[in-house]
Parts: sequence; structure tokens; C-alpha cells
Amino acid sequence: MSKEDLIEFTGTVTELLPNAMFRVTLDNEHTILAHTSGKMRKNRIRVLAGDRVNVEMTPYDLSKGRITFRFK
Repeated sequence: MSKEDLIEFTGTVTELLPNAMFRVTLDNEHTILAHTSGKMRKNRIRVLAGDRVNVEMTPYDLSKGRITFRFK
């Protein structure tokens, strides 16, 4: 899948789950399950409840996503 096929949203982390998973409420009030991207894991960027994040989603499964950026 190419990068052009991904859909980007912004949202707020509402819950921390086991195995580095997060429940994110998007700005359009949908709730999804998301994990951190590899570069965020490699650089040890912490994501906590209440953080504003960018989420990438595939058009095939709109219930899961990948956190790509944490806003300061």
C-alpha cells in the first residue's frame, strides 16, 4: 500500500491499553484503536492519555490506526 492511500486524522488519546496500544478519539467523534509507529518507538517518544496525536488509517479498516506524531 502506498503512502497516498492512507487517511490522516487528528485526535486525542483517551486510554492506554496493554501492548503499546491506545484508544484514540478522533476530532469527528469516532473512537479507534491505534499503536505507535516504528520511528516513535525507536526514538522513545512517550504517548500519554490526553495527548493530541496524528493518526494514519488505511481505507480498508477504519477501526485501527497508527500514531505518527504527538503534538507538543
